[in-house]
Amino acid sequence: MSKIVFVEDDPEVGALIAAYLGKHDMDVIVEPRGDKAEALIAQENPELVLLDIMLPGKDGMTLCRDLRQQWSGPIVLLTSLDSDMNHILALEMGANDYILKTTPPAVLLARLRLHLRQRPAAAAEPASPTIIQHKTLRFGTLTIDPVNRQVLLAGEEVALSTADFELLWELATHAGQIRDRDALLKNLRGVTYDGLDRSVDVAISRLRKKLHDSASEPYRIKTVRNKGYLFAPHAWEN
Repeated sequence: MSKIVFVEDDPEVGALIAAYLGKHDMDVIVEPRGDKAEALIAQENPELVLLDIMLPGKDGMTLCRDLRQQWSGPIVLLTSLDSDMNHILALEMGANDYILKTTPPAVLLARLRLHLRQRPAAAAEPASPTIIQHKTLRFGTLTIDPVNRQVLLAGEEVALSTADFELLWELATHAGQIRDRDALLKNLRGVTYDGLDRSVDVAISRLRKKLHDSASEPYRIKTVRNKGYLFAPHAWEN
């Protein structure tokens, strides 16, 4: 049975979804407050976290961002807010999926099962142990320390989430090589690119911003049209 923490302040919605998922081998723990969810998740160590956006104490977007700094499991936002901007923001905050509450329960169940299936595959070949086997990488003013998971650019530390660091590591360890979206998704999330998933593009954009790359004409993490992304090893001299 898979354990899920569902952060939802509407008791009726929480009870209905918990009951439905419970009939399909999912143990759902409902927490109504966003500001108490992190402690509960740390205590319960669930396989998946399901978040509403409008929550008391701490909203779901902020909670997603804060969780992603310290927890690598799947995070799914379940919300009534049907907005492209919210969808994009959720992916930027580190969410794995964005599902509307109007979605049929069977479809919700199928998508949650998809994320739960992906998690064991990722756990079988975790990024962290693989990273720790390698030495610190240096490209001009950029230093990537895999043991302490620290990135320095021109002597200043760059604050990266776990997902950001793993994406940077995947690109940097293949410096000078084109990494297509399919390869990045398989290595980072254990899924195949379906031609529609924009999470890699959003993550690349976020990483470029943190590493002071140009948004309009990126030269450090380059876009190779119709192929993917390339980490330029000689673009970090100044």
